[in-house]
Amino acid sequence: MLLKVVLTLAFLALMVGVGVYSRRHSGSVDGFVLGGRNVGAWLTAFAYGTSYFSAVVFVGYAGQFGWKYGLSSTWIGIGNAVVGTALAWKVLARRTRLMTRHIESRTMPDFFGTRFDSDNLRIAASIIAFVFLIPYTAGVYMGISKLFETGFGVPYIWCAWTMAILTAIYVILGGYKATAINDFIQGIVMLFGISAVIAVVLHSQGGLSAAVAKMAAVSPNADDLAHAGSSTYAAFRDGDFASLFGPAPASLLGVVILTSLGTWGLPQMVGKFYSITDEAAVRRGMVISTVFAVAVAGGCYFLGGFGRLFLDTAFDPAKGRFAFDSIIPAMLGANLPDALMALVLLLVLSASMSTLASLVLTSSSTMTLDLIYRDKKSTKDEVLEGKIDDTVAEKVERRKVVVMRVLIVFFIVLSLMIALHPPHFIAQLMGISWGALAGAFLAPFVLSLYSRRVTKAAVWASFAWGVGITVVNMVLGNPVNPINCGAVAMLGGFVVVPAVSLVSKKPAKEHLDSIFACYAEKL
Repeated sequence: MLLKVVLTLAFLALMVGVGVYSRRHSGSVDGFVLGGRNVGAWLTAFAYGTSYFSAVVFVGYAGQFGWKYGLSSTWIGIGNAVVGTALAWKVLARRTRLMTRHIESRTMPDFFGTRFDSDNLRIAASIIAFVFLIPYTAGVYMGISKLFETGFGVPYIWCAWTMAILTAIYVILGGYKATAINDFIQGIVMLFGISAVIAVVLHSQGGLSAAVAKMAAVSPNADDLAHAGSSTYAAFRDGDFASLFGPAPASLLGVVILTSLGTWGLPQMVGKFYSITDEAAVRRGMVISTVFAVAVAGGCYFLGGFGRLFLDTAFDPAKGRFAFDSIIPAMLGANLPDALMALVLLLVLSASMSTLASLVLTSSSTMTLDLIYRDKKSTKDEVLEGKIDDTVAEKVERRKVVVMRVLIVFFIVLSLMIALHPPHFIAQLMGISWGALAGAFLAPFVLSLYSRRVTKAAVWASFAWGVGITVVNMVLGNPVNPINCGAVAMLGGFVVVPAVSLVSKKPAKEHLDSIFACYAEKL
């Protein structure tokens, strides 16, 4: 216990120290939100990876999907690396950086507003982002708090409050620069932690071959059939939990789509591309981020695939439901020595704090810049036009940063209230959040980076489609699993946007020429 406490306190002190160090970079809006648009390949790559993979993945997703699909859940991690990371960088990074710099966009709602010359689009997108980032943040709180409850024996509520306060401190102090530096430190911890945990867990089962052989002998139990729905395992064959595609390939594919393609439409993920420095950094960042994703995401889901070999923690008789979020904590608590458990706690703490920081910074900047201060002209433009002087401009910039810091506190507290009284498992909370956000934003964002034919009406239609299908499913009591519903919302957007664009009014040619002139530049 002493070792756990000392390591954790030292780690947290380092995070706060980075926030203090980075404070000098956070006086302006660009500095606070984007790190001055001058963040290198390594920091950006690790910021992307650590924002992607949090306690939601390590505790919630790895536990639940490892239990459901066995070793085939590793495909989720592979999809995250190939589609969610490598392909995302290849398709989005350079064009996002060029266009957002050209139109002076700092947030995704601001991108939609300027790209389609619509203040109403900007407002709608900012409301969607703020509302649906909350359940995702709540899921992160739940994941980290459950593991700390196992590791330290501290009540869940105190863990959640402590993480909220510490995250608020270093984000409020240092903004994006502090977040990026801390993400790099946290990413190193995650790489070492997941490698060590996998090695110890497999050793406890007699090695990789023995563990796989044991998984091949596992069959669905009565609780699986009664509570997961017998159709899930209707065609189950012996050895499916150790097979290539598992007992439910179609359902597994839905998870791969949601967790891999979804990142392309999430404001906190795409925002990482706004701040990268140059062409060479984009190329290096893609490689670094992909290797990180293979190690961390692949490792998490591979580890979760062995969950059935340990204590039967998936079903809670007292509550009459699956306790998926307890599988990984119980699995580790029963097998890891104290020193390694301390490393695991730092691993999950690292993953979660980086994601929390990214989420709260994205939400507060969106509300501040796209709702409260939604004027189109920046203070820099007003200075150049002679409307205000440098002193007034500096005061306005500082006022915006203060508002963002206040909203960070508000967003954290709101998310924490949901985490303390959660209506769903971690995976379901994330499915609702990703489904609505990526369902609304993914197709219009990606297509409008490449195509002049996307119309304002098509963007509105995508917003209505993504949010509508998610909300209707929730109101009806989630007859479709939120994860599968989210996958449908994302893919459906690529039908909705082209179809509506064909029959709606085209944007003005002069406006499009101005927007797409950015691609003639070199980053």
